[in-house]
Amino acid sequence: MKRMLDYGLDLSGVERDLALPDLVAEGDELDALVSAQSDWSMPTPAAGWTIAHQIAHLAAADANVLIALRTPEAFDVVLKQAEAAGSRHADLDAAAGAAKPRSVLLEQWRTGRSEVAAALRDVPLNHGFPWFGSQLTARLMLPLRLMETWAHGQDIFDTLGVPRRPTGRLQHVAALGVAGRELSFYAAQLPTPAEPFRVELTGPDGQTWAWGPEDALQRVQGSALDFCLRVTQRRSRAETDLTAVGEDAQKWLDIARVFL
Repeated sequence: MKRMLDYGLDLSGVERDLALPDLVAEGDELDALVSAQSDWSMPTPAAGWTIAHQIAHLAAADANVLIALRTPEAFDVVLKQAEAAGSRHADLDAAAGAAKPRSVLLEQWRTGRSEVAAALRDVPLNHGFPWFGSQLTARLMLPLRLMETWAHGQDIFDTLGVPRRPTGRLQHVAALGVAGRELSFYAAQLPTPAEPFRVELTGPDGQTWAWGPEDALQRVQGSALDFCLRVTQRRSRAETDLTAVGEDAQKWLDIARVFL
Protein backbone atom coordinates (compact mmCIF):
# COMPACT_ATOMS: atom_id res chain seq x y z
CA MET A 1 0.00 0.00 0.00
CA LYS A 2 1.33 3.42 -0.85
CA ARG A 3 1.29 6.35 1.53
CA MET A 4 -2.04 7.41 2.97
CA LEU A 5 -2.65 11.09 3.60
CA ASP A 6 -5.21 12.67 5.86
CA TYR A 7 -6.67 14.73 3.03
CA GLY A 8 -10.08 15.87 4.10
CA LEU A 9 -10.96 12.55 5.75
CA ASP A 10 -13.83 12.95 8.20
CA LEU A 11 -14.16 9.84 10.33
CA SER A 12 -15.47 11.47 13.48
CA GLY A 13 -17.99 8.67 13.86
CA VAL A 14 -15.38 5.93 14.35
CA GLU A 15 -16.04 4.03 17.60
CA ARG A 16 -13.10 2.22 19.14
CA ASP A 17 -15.27 -0.48 20.71
CA LEU A 18 -16.32 -1.50 17.20
CA ALA A 19 -13.24 -0.71 15.12
CA LEU A 20 -10.60 -2.27 17.36
CA PRO A 21 -12.15 -5.76 17.59
CA ASP A 22 -12.73 -5.63 13.83
CA LEU A 23 -9.08 -4.74 13.23
CA VAL A 24 -7.99 -7.69 15.36
CA ALA A 25 -10.43 -10.01 13.59
CA GLU A 26 -9.20 -8.91 10.17
CA GLY A 27 -5.64 -9.77 11.12
CA ASP A 28 -6.67 -13.08 12.63
CA GLU A 29 -8.56 -14.12 9.49
CA LEU A 30 -5.54 -13.42 7.29
CA ASP A 31 -3.26 -15.14 9.80
CA ALA A 32 -5.35 -18.31 9.60
CA LEU A 33 -5.01 -18.27 5.82
CA VAL A 34 -1.28 -17.64 5.51
CA SER A 35 -0.15 -19.75 8.47
CA ALA A 36 -1.67 -22.76 6.73
CA GLN A 37 0.43 -22.09 3.61
CA SER A 38 3.96 -23.45 3.56
CA ASP A 39 4.91 -21.73 0.31
CA TRP A 40 5.03 -17.95 0.63
CA SER A 41 6.96 -17.52 -2.61
CA MET A 42 3.83 -17.54 -4.78
CA PRO A 43 3.45 -14.30 -6.79
CA THR A 44 0.47 -12.11 -5.93
CA PRO A 45 -1.38 -9.59 -8.13
CA ALA A 46 1.03 -6.84 -6.95
CA ALA A 47 3.87 -6.87 -9.46
CA GLY A 48 7.01 -8.38 -7.96
CA TRP A 49 5.36 -9.18 -4.64
CA THR A 50 4.97 -12.68 -3.25
CA ILE A 51 2.83 -13.69 -0.30
CA ALA A 52 5.90 -13.04 1.85
CA HIS A 53 6.17 -9.51 0.47
CA GLN A 54 2.54 -8.83 1.37
CA ILE A 55 3.00 -9.98 4.97
CA ALA A 56 6.33 -8.17 5.24
CA HIS A 57 4.68 -4.95 4.11
CA LEU A 58 1.99 -5.26 6.76
CA ALA A 59 4.62 -6.01 9.41
CA ALA A 60 6.72 -3.01 8.36
CA ALA A 61 3.69 -0.72 8.48
CA ASP A 62 2.84 -1.94 11.98
CA ALA A 63 6.41 -1.27 13.08
CA ASN A 64 6.14 2.29 11.74
CA VAL A 65 2.84 2.83 13.57
CA LEU A 66 4.49 1.79 16.83
CA ILE A 67 7.39 4.18 16.28
CA ALA A 68 4.98 7.02 15.53
CA LEU A 69 2.91 6.30 18.64
CA ARG A 70 5.67 5.46 21.11
CA THR A 71 8.55 7.70 20.03
CA PRO A 72 7.15 10.28 17.61
CA GLU A 73 10.41 12.22 17.66
CA ALA A 74 12.12 9.19 16.11
CA PHE A 75 9.67 9.06 13.22
CA ASP A 76 11.78 11.65 11.41
CA VAL A 77 14.25 8.86 10.69
CA VAL A 78 11.48 6.80 9.06
CA LEU A 79 10.43 9.78 6.97
CA LYS A 80 14.02 10.45 5.83
CA GLN A 81 14.49 6.81 4.85
CA ALA A 82 11.26 6.87 2.88
CA GLU A 83 12.25 10.11 1.18
CA ALA A 84 15.66 8.70 0.23
CA ALA A 85 14.09 5.56 -1.25
CA GLY A 86 11.42 7.49 -3.11
CA SER A 87 8.83 5.41 -4.96
CA ARG A 88 10.78 2.23 -4.15
CA HIS A 89 10.34 2.60 -0.40
CA ALA A 90 7.49 0.10 -0.01
CA ASP A 91 9.14 -2.37 -2.38
CA LEU A 92 12.44 -2.23 -0.51
CA ASP A 93 10.79 -2.70 2.89
CA ALA A 94 8.73 -5.61 1.59
CA ALA A 95 11.75 -7.25 -0.01
CA ALA A 96 13.78 -6.97 3.18
CA GLY A 97 11.03 -8.62 5.20
CA ALA A 98 10.34 -11.28 2.57
CA ALA A 99 13.98 -12.37 2.74
CA LYS A 100 13.51 -13.50 6.35
CA PRO A 101 12.58 -17.10 7.18
CA ARG A 102 8.83 -17.62 6.99
CA SER A 103 8.56 -18.48 10.69
CA VAL A 104 10.45 -15.34 11.70
CA LEU A 105 8.36 -13.07 9.48
CA LEU A 106 5.10 -14.63 10.67
CA GLU A 107 6.04 -14.12 14.32
CA GLN A 108 7.16 -10.55 13.62
CA TRP A 109 3.83 -9.75 11.98
CA ARG A 110 1.85 -11.38 14.79
CA THR A 111 3.75 -9.50 17.48
CA GLY A 112 3.55 -6.20 15.65
CA ARG A 113 -0.15 -6.26 14.96
CA SER A 114 -0.86 -7.30 18.55
CA GLU A 115 1.19 -4.39 19.86
CA VAL A 116 -0.47 -1.97 17.44
CA ALA A 117 -3.91 -3.06 18.65
CA ALA A 118 -2.83 -2.56 22.26
CA ALA A 119 -1.34 0.85 21.51
CA LEU A 120 -4.44 2.03 19.63
CA ARG A 121 -6.59 0.79 22.51
CA ASP A 122 -4.71 2.87 25.07
CA VAL A 123 -4.10 6.15 23.23
CA PRO A 124 -6.86 8.81 23.14
CA LEU A 125 -8.75 8.65 19.85
CA ASN A 126 -7.93 12.28 19.02
CA HIS A 127 -4.26 12.03 19.99
CA GLY A 128 -2.15 13.21 17.08
CA PHE A 129 1.07 11.56 15.92
CA PRO A 130 3.27 11.86 12.83
CA TRP A 131 2.70 9.83 9.70
CA PHE A 132 3.69 10.01 6.05
CA GLY A 133 2.74 13.44 4.78
CA SER A 134 0.49 14.44 7.67
CA GLN A 135 -0.50 14.11 11.30
CA LEU A 136 -2.89 11.26 12.02
CA THR A 137 -5.00 10.24 15.00
CA ALA A 138 -5.90 6.87 16.45
CA ARG A 139 -9.44 7.49 15.22
CA LEU A 140 -8.15 7.49 11.65
CA MET A 141 -5.39 4.91 12.06
CA LEU A 142 -7.80 2.21 13.26
CA PRO A 143 -9.76 1.95 10.01
CA LEU A 144 -6.63 2.59 7.96
CA ARG A 145 -4.86 -0.43 9.47
CA LEU A 146 -7.99 -2.52 8.96
CA MET A 147 -8.31 -1.35 5.35
CA GLU A 148 -4.69 -2.11 4.57
CA THR A 149 -4.89 -5.55 6.17
CA TRP A 150 -8.05 -6.31 4.22
CA ALA A 151 -6.66 -5.04 0.91
CA HIS A 152 -3.36 -6.90 1.09
CA GLY A 153 -5.23 -9.88 2.40
CA GLN A 154 -7.37 -9.75 -0.75
CA ASP A 155 -4.23 -10.06 -2.85
CA ILE A 156 -3.35 -13.23 -0.97
CA PHE A 157 -6.86 -14.68 -1.15
CA ASP A 158 -6.79 -14.03 -4.90
CA THR A 159 -3.39 -15.69 -5.21
CA LEU A 160 -4.52 -18.82 -3.42
CA GLY A 161 -7.90 -18.94 -5.13
CA VAL A 162 -9.63 -19.18 -1.76
CA PRO A 163 -13.21 -17.83 -1.56
CA ARG A 164 -13.49 -14.96 0.90
CA ARG A 165 -16.70 -14.37 2.80
CA PRO A 166 -17.40 -10.64 3.10
CA THR A 167 -18.19 -9.44 6.61
CA GLY A 168 -19.55 -6.36 8.32
CA ARG A 169 -15.95 -5.23 8.78
CA LEU A 170 -16.19 -3.91 5.25
CA GLN A 171 -18.15 -0.95 6.59
CA HIS A 172 -14.89 0.54 7.90
CA VAL A 173 -13.28 0.20 4.48
CA ALA A 174 -16.34 1.59 2.74
CA ALA A 175 -16.44 4.60 5.08
CA LEU A 176 -12.82 5.31 4.26
CA GLY A 177 -13.64 5.06 0.58
CA VAL A 178 -16.48 7.55 0.91
CA ALA A 179 -14.37 9.89 3.03
CA GLY A 180 -11.57 9.61 0.48
CA ARG A 181 -13.53 11.13 -2.39
CA GLU A 182 -11.63 14.41 -2.16
CA LEU A 183 -8.37 12.48 -1.99
CA SER A 184 -9.29 10.68 -5.22
CA PHE A 185 -9.77 13.93 -7.12
CA TYR A 186 -6.67 15.44 -5.53
CA ALA A 187 -4.54 12.47 -6.59
CA ALA A 188 -5.91 12.71 -10.13
CA GLN A 189 -5.10 16.44 -10.15
CA LEU A 190 -8.74 17.29 -10.71
CA PRO A 191 -10.85 19.93 -8.93
CA THR A 192 -12.94 18.59 -6.07
CA PRO A 193 -16.64 18.61 -6.97
CA ALA A 194 -18.65 21.04 -4.88
CA GLU A 195 -21.90 19.14 -5.31
CA PRO A 196 -22.82 16.63 -2.56
CA PHE A 197 -22.72 12.88 -3.24
CA ARG A 198 -25.01 10.05 -2.14
CA VAL A 199 -23.48 6.60 -1.71
CA GLU A 200 -25.74 3.60 -1.13
CA LEU A 201 -24.10 0.22 -0.69
CA THR A 202 -25.53 -3.21 0.02
CA GLY A 203 -23.71 -4.85 2.91
CA PRO A 204 -22.90 -8.56 3.21
CA ASP A 205 -26.13 -9.32 5.08
CA GLY A 206 -28.35 -7.34 2.74
CA GLN A 207 -28.43 -4.19 4.84
CA THR A 208 -28.01 -0.76 3.23
CA TRP A 209 -25.09 1.45 4.18
CA ALA A 210 -25.64 5.04 3.07
CA TRP A 211 -23.72 8.30 3.16
CA GLY A 212 -24.69 11.77 1.95
CA PRO A 213 -28.01 13.57 1.41
CA GLU A 214 -30.84 11.48 -0.03
CA ASP A 215 -31.62 14.10 -2.68
CA ALA A 216 -28.04 14.41 -3.99
CA LEU A 217 -27.83 14.31 -7.78
CA GLN A 218 -24.41 12.67 -7.78
CA ARG A 219 -25.03 9.06 -6.75
CA VAL A 220 -23.08 5.80 -6.44
CA GLN A 221 -24.73 2.46 -5.78
CA GLY A 222 -23.70 -1.19 -5.65
CA SER A 223 -22.41 -3.86 -3.32
CA ALA A 224 -20.21 -2.84 -0.41
CA LEU A 225 -17.72 -5.53 -1.40
CA ASP A 226 -17.31 -4.17 -4.91
CA PHE A 227 -17.01 -0.62 -3.62
CA CYS A 228 -14.26 -1.67 -1.23
CA LEU A 229 -12.47 -3.60 -3.96
CA ARG A 230 -12.66 -0.53 -6.19
CA VAL A 231 -11.47 2.12 -3.72
CA THR A 232 -8.53 -0.09 -2.68
CA GLN A 233 -7.83 -0.60 -6.39
CA ARG A 234 -8.09 -4.38 -6.16
CA ARG A 235 -10.61 -4.42 -9.01
CA SER A 236 -11.17 -2.24 -12.03
CA ARG A 237 -14.48 -0.44 -12.31
CA ALA A 238 -15.54 -2.80 -15.09
CA GLU A 239 -15.10 -5.77 -12.76
CA THR A 240 -17.63 -4.41 -10.27
CA ASP A 241 -21.40 -3.99 -10.16
CA LEU A 242 -21.10 -0.33 -9.19
CA THR A 243 -23.29 2.23 -10.93
CA ALA A 244 -23.02 6.00 -10.93
CA VAL A 245 -25.41 8.82 -11.77
CA GLY A 246 -23.93 12.23 -12.53
CA GLU A 247 -20.76 13.23 -14.33
CA ASP A 248 -18.74 13.73 -11.14
CA ALA A 249 -19.91 10.41 -9.70
CA GLN A 250 -18.91 8.67 -12.92
CA LYS A 251 -15.46 10.25 -12.76
CA TRP A 252 -15.07 9.31 -9.10
CA LEU A 253 -15.56 5.62 -9.80
CA ASP A 254 -12.89 5.86 -12.48
CA ILE A 255 -10.30 7.38 -10.11
CA ALA A 256 -11.46 6.14 -6.68
CA ARG A 257 -8.76 5.44 -4.09
CA VAL A 258 -8.09 5.62 -0.36
CA PHE A 259 -4.31 6.10 -0.50
CA LEU A 260 -1.68 7.97 -2.50
